[in-house]
Amino acid sequence: VQLQASGGGLVQAGGSLRLSCAASGRTFSNYVMAWFRQAPGKEREFVAAISGSDNNTAYRNSVKGRFTISRDNAKNTVYLQMNNLKPEDTAVYYCAAGNTPRLGTTYNYWGQGTQVTVSS
Repeated sequence: VQLQASGGGLVQAGGSLRLSCAASGRTFSNYVMAWFRQAPGKEREFVAAISGSDNNTAYRNSVKGRFTISRDNAKNTVYLQMNNLKPEDTAVYYCAAGNTPRLGTTYNYWGQGTQVTVSS
């Protein structure tokens, strides 16, 4: 599976961005999809995940109510809608895929990352 993330940019605090991640390869609905992020000097951290076909989701606490993960299996694409962005959301965001459709799966495939910068 190859993953291509896009949609990052510079936004003011309180603003919104939508990230996209296009996947190529085998049946997209067979893969759980997730977003991770890594800020300078920090370890990469989980942001959100969505299961393959029944759209179960999971979020880190700090983004609940602000971020929404979704997927379009017909377009082989996963999205991350980010609203009410905060400076602490600044990071490189990576999409990832796992070899099963279930949440909690190990993520085996990673995209190249897209930079999100939130100014105060």
